[in-house]
Amino acid sequence: MIPRLPAQVVALGIGLALTAGLAAEAVPEQPAVSTPAPMAPPAAALAPRTATASKYVYLTFDDGPHPKYTAQILAILRRYGVRATFFQIGQNVARHPHLTRRADLYGHSVQNHTWSHPNLRKVRWSTFKSQVQSTDRALRRQTGYTPRCLRPPYGATNSLVAKRAAALGKRVTMWSVDTGDWARPGSSVIARRVLTRVRNGSIVLMHDGGGNRSQTVAALPTILKTLKARGYTFYALWCL
Repeated sequence: MIPRLPAQVVALGIGLALTAGLAAEAVPEQPAVSTPAPMAPPAAALAPRTATASKYVYLTFDDGPHPKYTAQILAILRRYGVRATFFQIGQNVARHPHLTRRADLYGHSVQNHTWSHPNLRKVRWSTFKSQVQSTDRALRRQTGYTPRCLRPPYGATNSLVAKRAAALGKRVTMWSVDTGDWARPGSSVIARRVLTRVRNGSIVLMHDGGGNRSQTVAALPTILKTLKARGYTFYALWCL
């Protein structure tokens, strides 16, 4: 937000002091759906933590960052002024840290999807902790904040996973609309699944890594244009 300027003295006359307050009009902070500036502040300082629009949706992308598909998805989201949430795998962050930084700089939320994508219901506590904390460190180096959301790989969760996540300061974060894009059913199918199933407050699952995600990239503009036309606002997840 541009700070308000102090009033300026514009003229001084002999024996008469004439002053006029010139204050620059403050520019309001951009809402969550606006296109971020090229060097926007970190997402942790930008995006709202709670949804305030009457109709809103959360778009989430798992398994990145990927050097091709994450970059393409970030460009599309920026073109439409939409913010989303990226659940990233720690070892991919280590390979492509610039994409994690870019997601953060563009105002998206970057959250934890473990280090190497194991089934968290089947690992020991020491492995669970290592998977989450190693990813936290990798993400924190690029974003400056520690993720609060944890999305279990494969959606594999139970009460023990939730309890362990909470012990590490995390909230297990699932979804309500599964596009099935990982199976590559076609871009039109992916778009249709979102547009027919989305409701107010829906969390949509898509992928930007873990395989060929060209169909997801192709479906995304239709999804964004249509949901915007329906009056939806797009928010990022923070789990605060």
